[in-house]
This record gives sequence, structure tokens and C-alpha cells, in this order.
Amino acid sequence: MNSKVNFVPVKAHINWDEYFMLQAMMASFRSKDPNTKVGCVFVDDNNHQLSMGYNGLVAGVDESRLPWGNDRSVPLDLQKYAYVVHSEANAILHAKASLENSRCYVTLFPCHECAKMLATVKVKEVVYLSDKYQGSVENEVSKKILDLSGVKYRELKINQSILDDLHQYLSSMN
Repeated sequence: MNSKVNFVPVKAHINWDEYFMLQAMMASFRSKDPNTKVGCVFVDDNNHQLSMGYNGLVAGVDESRLPWGNDRSVPLDLQKYAYVVHSEANAILHAKASLENSRCYVTLFPCHECAKMLATVKVKEVVYLSDKYQGSVENEVSKKILDLSGVKYRELKINQSILDDLHQYLSSMN
């Protein structure tokens, strides 16, 4: 039995934003959604994780009995949209402590429903990786909700060398 551990030295030093966004990315890997995987992490002022979540079907329901389809031309009961709980909502529902004044790291800019929840729990900032629906009416509503409630938001660009290091590390595990 070989007990040698492959260690790949990391060239890049990651900051807190990158660290928590990488955690949100890892959480997104739990999602079974074949089209959009979203992860979310809530963090306090001391950089301690408060909660995390990912988008998935309603907990406790036999997932084999629900659709993952996203064809909006078919009835709602045949689409995932009626059954999926978003990553932010999952993290809020599973939080064991107040999320007031926390930062939310999320891989996809929040929809308007999640923006309402984030504002309601008084999150102070949303840090997001992608804003793929930018310019849509729903996206503008989300931003208006966050603006009106004083929740800051900003996009995070992850340094490519960090992603390269992560890829090299994961490749070395095989």
C-alpha cells in the first residue's frame, strides 16, 4: 500500500474573497441541476462561515419523481422551476445563527426572490462570480431590491493562477 501523499505547492496566495468564493463553487458541485449549479456561503465580519447552500430540489422529496427540465413551453409541473430551492434560500434556511451584517458569496447573482430574502435577513454585502442574466428585467429588479435595502454587491474576478493551481492540485490526486 502506497502511503505517499502527492503535494503540489500552491503558487498563489488566496485572499478571503477568493477563499469563500471557492467554497461557494465547491458547494455548487452538490447541485444535481444539469444546467445551472449555484453555491452560496455566508460569512461574518471575522471571516467565519455561518452557513452554506446549493440549488436543489425540495429536501425530503424523492428526486426521481420530479423533473429537471427547463423547457418553459411545457406546463410548470414539468419544469424544475416549480421545485428547486435556490442556494441562497437553502443557506438562509439552514443557518444556525443570525445572518445580519454578513457577506454572502454566491456563484450567480441572486434572482429577485433571493434578493428579497437577502435584504430581509439584513445581509450587508453580496459578492458574486457571474451575472449571466445582467440586463434582464428580473436582474434589474434584484439590483433595485438590494439598492433600496442598502445591500452592497460586487463582482469577484478570481485570479487565473488560483484556478490553475487548483486544477494542478486536483490532477495530482488521480
